[in-house]
Amino acid sequence: MTSMDARERILVAIHAIPRGEVASYGEVARRAGLPGRARMVAQLLSRNDDAHLPWHRVVRSDGRIAFPVDAPAHAEQCARLRAEGVDVREGRVRMHPRENGLDHAIWGVSGAACAPLARGAANARPRKAGQGDP
Repeated sequence: MTSMDARERILVAIHAIPRGEVASYGEVARRAGLPGRARMVAQLLSRNDDAHLPWHRVVRSDGRIAFPVDAPAHAEQCARLRAEGVDVREGRVRMHPRENGLDHAIWGVSGAACAPLARGAANARPRKAGQGDP
């Protein structure tokens, strides 16, 4: 695959993000067939000169706007997202869990639904052999 092919695939993936929704840089890369290339997406967006590209729909994986809070682009991205009905609070949007993740495939639930169980298991004290439940 040439770099031009990758660029075109990323642009198609960004254009495919529906109005009123967001996707992370990593999700855009995955949808473009370039898993693990989130930085490539960010670099392409940083050089964007297409006024019709919905760049504002791409955020960090935790939902944060990537621009510094005091940057004009931060305010513009927040305003554009809000104009589309996206709830932006303190420079962050709520990310929806991926339905095609490993947790969903195995358990039929998103990773977010499993997180409390995982934290509880990680914080549990190890038991000695032969020790049962109290």
